[in-house]
Amino acid sequence: MKKFLVLIYMIIALIFVTNAIAQHQEIAEKPTVWKEKSNEKIDSTSILNAFKNGNFSGHFRYFFMGTNNESGLSDYFANALGGGVKFETAQFHNFQFGVSGYYIYDIGSSDFSKKDPITNLSNRYEVALFDLQNASSKGNLSRLEELYLKYNFKKSTITLGKQLLNTSFINLQDGRMRPTEVDGIWIDFNEIKKTKINIGYLYGISPRSTMKYFRIGESIGIYPTGVNPDGTKSEYAGNLDSNGVYIIGIQNESVYNLKTLLWNQYAENLFNSALFQMDYTYPLNHNSKLLLGFQTIYQNALNEGGNLDPRKTYFQKNGSSQTFGGRLGWKTKAIEWTLNYNRITAKGRYLMPREWGRDPFYTFMPRERNEGFGDVEAVMTKIQYTNPKKTFKSHLAVGYIDLPDVKNVALNKYGMPSYLQTNADIRYEFQGLLKGFDAQLLYVHKFNVGETYDNKNYIFNKTNMSNINFILNFNF
Repeated sequence: MKKFLVLIYMIIALIFVTNAIAQHQEIAEKPTVWKEKSNEKIDSTSILNAFKNGNFSGHFRYFFMGTNNESGLSDYFANALGGGVKFETAQFHNFQFGVSGYYIYDIGSSDFSKKDPITNLSNRYEVALFDLQNASSKGNLSRLEELYLKYNFKKSTITLGKQLLNTSFINLQDGRMRPTEVDGIWIDFNEIKKTKINIGYLYGISPRSTMKYFRIGESIGIYPTGVNPDGTKSEYAGNLDSNGVYIIGIQNESVYNLKTLLWNQYAENLFNSALFQMDYTYPLNHNSKLLLGFQTIYQNALNEGGNLDPRKTYFQKNGSSQTFGGRLGWKTKAIEWTLNYNRITAKGRYLMPREWGRDPFYTFMPRERNEGFGDVEAVMTKIQYTNPKKTFKSHLAVGYIDLPDVKNVALNKYGMPSYLQTNADIRYEFQGLLKGFDAQLLYVHKFNVGETYDNKNYIFNKTNMSNINFILNFNF
């Protein structure tokens, strides 16, 4: 029966195909987790009036996730229910105060404290709906999310404190119950025509699937750490020293139909990452466009990469990495098709803490990443459909990712074999009586195409597996 339902779903997804509404928000977009209304009231005459004229917004989410591994290995499921409220004051002398919090409840899930008896490995996906640091907890989970002071000037803002952020390297990665949040100062400068400049200093991060904020060095290593380039177990968790992350981003659209993006992220005492991207849209006729894109990323270690001891450092001393990718596509009002490519050279592993955000590559597909690998070639094609009212969206994507051999530990941090991945995603935004609700159904299957040396540790929760998700959101 289970296989029959999955088959029916795949057929539906092949017929109807497009983009996302609620989860996996594009990293070029401003965060829309709360979907709060913009507060355009006249500047208040007192702090009291600023609070009285503020805006409340809320978000509730139900999330079912299930993983079916290869026969003989453990399967898992989870049911999570959560809700939260955000409040933001009206302006008072251009200042605004904001705060938000969230509760998560486990309403019926597998026992994540039990390891798979064959591999002795733990659950990977479902536990991330709750608290990764307390997998056995079945109680209620609470999280302080945003707590900030924002200053508005003309079209720009300066925000200090705990906040949501979407950049190429640090982003929401909102594919579980709650997104990644950051603590710091962020400038959103929009006073130059067709140019957006972002400057920030971050000193804390609350990764997705955790319940508190951590200093920058502490935030790295909460997720699985893999192995060092020499094959020994990575020991950087709790052993990294960094004063913070400095970020600058420039987006320019002064050339007609051309968007140019530049990000530089300086993680003090750890590593530096620079991204350059160009996306060009060429009109073919009144109804269709040609899409062209190019992206490259260069990384290099800073000092010893976080720790003097090579076993406990994050980015090996004098290490570096280089990636480049491209996109070719065609777009109409209803359909968008893209062919995407990304190459991580053999120069070194592309490293970016998974706690901070998802990959910025054109070839990114939810439920897997290419972070931690070098000498990678990835090809992905995706077709998307949006109905005229933009209430129904779906997409179908297929990707082939050629990774180094699982025993090539210098370029394969997590022992991941090459794989073929398919994603089918359907989303619907309700109207009328159910306005405020939106639903998503996501099915993922990963086929193994690499050598695993008859070792199930290279299979479990990695390939020859499927992952199904149903998410129901209510925003008000």
